[in-house]
Amino acid sequence: MSEYILSCCSTADLPHEYFKKREIPFVSFHYIMDGKDHLDDMGQTISFEEYYKRIEKGAMPTTSQVNVGEFMDFFEPFLKAGKDVLHISFSSGLSGTYNAANLAKTELLETYPDRKIHIVDSLGASSGYGLLIDLAADFRDEGETIDKLYEWLEENKLKVQHWFFSTDLTHYKRGGRISPTAAMVGTLLNICPLLRVDHEGHLTPHEKIRGKKHAINGIVKKMEQFAEGGTSYSGKCFISQSACYDDARQVANQIEEKFPNLNGKVQINFIGTVVGAHTGPGTVALFFIGEHR
Repeated sequence: MSEYILSCCSTADLPHEYFKKREIPFVSFHYIMDGKDHLDDMGQTISFEEYYKRIEKGAMPTTSQVNVGEFMDFFEPFLKAGKDVLHISFSSGLSGTYNAANLAKTELLETYPDRKIHIVDSLGASSGYGLLIDLAADFRDEGETIDKLYEWLEENKLKVQHWFFSTDLTHYKRGGRISPTAAMVGTLLNICPLLRVDHEGHLTPHEKIRGKKHAINGIVKKMEQFAEGGTSYSGKCFISQSACYDDARQVANQIEEKFPNLNGKVQINFIGTVVGAHTGPGTVALFFIGEHR
């Protein structure tokens, strides 16, 4: 049994069962939808299918990060039990949660000066963040020490490539992320924006692609271009999607055909409630290990 706890935030967008099986506790964000506060519990209270149906009907969920007090309540039982903590946080480029975790760390170490708390800024999101956690869990299970694992994460976290495309601009318009005119023109021209997460952990536009078929081909080409070893890539590949499984499956099919040495099949997950509050339905995200961002 490890002498430290590996933990994360709920925004890692892997199945709830995964975290139970790998013994990775998580701290939950919150979201408000239809006037009610909900815990981001990975689809346990409200299924992802229901969540995206509500958005399609006009719901506009808003999200709130994990605060300092919640982090203190989350970390303290582990410290009391004599365990150190290695927490991998949601990207500081998308949320203030990393800062909140560090403030909680400072407070708690005054009470538990003999314990270690390492906080890693994943600079990642959704199942790309999840892919980093999965790699960390493998090293933990192989017996890696908390200090060595922390060093490895800091050296390698920017090798997780994040690519997104969206086929539905409706939610971007509703949320004010693009103008009604841009949404109308983009819809008329069948524009599918291709985005990436950069080296500072921000989700940034990369290019505009006309047509879903070209967007699917384009995102696979990014993996051919940037994956470690090119089409000889032998690592894992995760995809997350917001109520557009068929599109995600088409991406996965191409990848499984073009990358014969993959470590297992492509894993397709839901984009969770926090990231999904900003993308809405119709987004496919692709994650793999590759060039340093």
